[in-house]
Amino acid sequence: MPAMRRFAMHEKTVLGACPHDCPDTCSLVTTVVNGVATRVQGNAQHPMTGGVLCAKVSKYTERTYHPERVLTPLRRSGPKGSGQFEPVSWDEALADIAQRLHHIAQRNPEAILPYSYAGTMGRVQGESMDRRFFHQLGASLLDRTICASAGSTALQHTYGGKLGMRVEFFAESKLILIWGSNSIGSNLHFWRIAQEAKRNGAKLICIDPRKSETADKCYAHLQLLPGTDAALALALMHELIRNDWLDHDYIAEHTLGWEQLKAKALEWPPERAAQVCGLPVEQIVQLARDYGTTKPAAIRLNYGVQRTRGGGNAVRAIACLPALVGAWRHRAGGLLLSSSSHAPLNAARLHMPQLLGERRPRIINMSTMGDALLQAQPAIEALVVYNSNPVAVAPDSAKVAKGFAREDLFTVVLEHFMTDTADYADYVLPATTQLEHWDIHSSYGHTDVLLNQAAIAPLGQAKSNAQIFRELAAHMAAWDPAFAAPHFQDSDEALCHQALEGSRIHFADLRMQGFAQQDLPDAPFAEGGFPTPSGKCEFVSSALEQMGISAVPDYLPNYEQPSADYPLAMISPPARNFLNSTFVNVKTLRHIEGRPVLEMHPQDAAARGIADGDAVRVFNARGEYLCHASINGRARAGVVVGLGIWWRKDGMNGTNVNELTHQQLTDMGRAPAFYDCAVQVARHG
Repeated sequence: MPAMRRFAMHEKTVLGACPHDCPDTCSLVTTVVNGVATRVQGNAQHPMTGGVLCAKVSKYTERTYHPERVLTPLRRSGPKGSGQFEPVSWDEALADIAQRLHHIAQRNPEAILPYSYAGTMGRVQGESMDRRFFHQLGASLLDRTICASAGSTALQHTYGGKLGMRVEFFAESKLILIWGSNSIGSNLHFWRIAQEAKRNGAKLICIDPRKSETADKCYAHLQLLPGTDAALALALMHELIRNDWLDHDYIAEHTLGWEQLKAKALEWPPERAAQVCGLPVEQIVQLARDYGTTKPAAIRLNYGVQRTRGGGNAVRAIACLPALVGAWRHRAGGLLLSSSSHAPLNAARLHMPQLLGERRPRIINMSTMGDALLQAQPAIEALVVYNSNPVAVAPDSAKVAKGFAREDLFTVVLEHFMTDTADYADYVLPATTQLEHWDIHSSYGHTDVLLNQAAIAPLGQAKSNAQIFRELAAHMAAWDPAFAAPHFQDSDEALCHQALEGSRIHFADLRMQGFAQQDLPDAPFAEGGFPTPSGKCEFVSSALEQMGISAVPDYLPNYEQPSADYPLAMISPPARNFLNSTFVNVKTLRHIEGRPVLEMHPQDAAARGIADGDAVRVFNARGEYLCHASINGRARAGVVVGLGIWWRKDGMNGTNVNELTHQQLTDMGRAPAFYDCAVQVARHG
């Protein structure tokens, strides 16, 4: 009998980074056995990650080895939207794509549009070789506004950049306002820090239109109406002034426009704000007392606040509060919305905007994609989509789907799965997941830089985004020699090095431990020093005034107020186990979420004869969405919550919650007003 062959087991661990800045950007440790990734864990050596991952990313191997992964290039073989495709070779696909793009560019390169966002937040796979390619081509530029631009613009005109507290010092705060954030679901590591503060005697207060899982765990919850955050912030200022809970020295030395802000705040007594916000007066008064008399006090603000018409003004108003009470004097006081401006990465080196030369292509807003595809002149003739699923995630999705269905629109999608958007593609190109490529990451929730190293070889014929654009450039060189330049041949690892040029971060250190911490001040604005034109916290912005926007923060009512036809306000935050449309098809996470739901208050449900679990029709003038009612105590009266973002193909009638959202933009930053939406609900069937 022949001897049994023995196979050696080779096991290793590889350091990486989470591709989703939620905003925790965790350091990962992937266990690989004989070339197969078997487990993804948090890196215990990274202080921010602390060995802990969210439920979503801990299932990353399930996503990478999903049986429905796209692992070969596909060419459309049926009608657009049918999902009918046939395999094709990489060379054949890229040659055809390059030829089509070249012919369009000869007539008008601005007829070509890239569409990408944060499917990966990596600088190499998200914004390097792709930017070089489209800059060389002279394609239309994409205004990437869909998530954070209103709040980012607000911070820019108040603090001078996306800057704030260092998140680790929230552990020393005595009062934490968690404003517009379900931290348990989307900022898990901050929640861990907040719990440390709570054990040390801190009071946690949640401000959110939904009774979230975070609100369940806080000392108090102010369940205000959507879009009324600025009114609440101004009322808090009113009470700070009336009770003289102010740091007059800090205001005098380190702020600009105090008298104008004071005049505006005095227009907002708590009684007025209570009517606008739908809150008891006593809650507003008590919150002001807590904030004015507790030191150090900190605010963890998140981007949910800015997804209404007046979202930018709301962020500005809230961002003014720490300067009024001198909270910035303490490292455990102040505010954090985003720390992105601390990132030392060299975007210009990666993007190479100089490739545009003297050309200044038009800019198309991704948040009005439905109108752009149907109305833009000159028409968009070719669309290259990567790191995004616009048919599912963009507002007013009936128009977006109609635009993608145009037979005269040539569409290329780089993807892992056959998403709603991929179904409309002419070509689908298989992209690598985070376990299969190199990348560099920063975070908007902390200030570390992380390296992602490829843990396994790409599955099937998958290629990294950067590799796909390298090879596409090589095919374009047959018509345009400029695409043969050396900067179109830089490897992914070389791009990682280029991202660090000019910084104090060393690639060798990143490779050894997976992350690098920056040397930053504990309390960034203790002595002022804001990177604004005045060097102060700007309560008044002349730059905004020149744009026709109120120089001082103000309250703007939502575009869509409840009416007889559409009496319910609707917000659509992500379901806890999804990250926008990512992870929707991961079986274990999908099982937890169950099915698309609309959370309703018992009073609103009873008035419509709706019981928990009933199929419901949610509708307005833009369309209708079928799902199931969840009367779980999380929605307030007059507000419904459409948890998203499910793929449209998973909907009962082939739609999702974005069938109901509109394309009107925020007061600043040109961002979508997803949570500024009025609907009616009826029992279905």
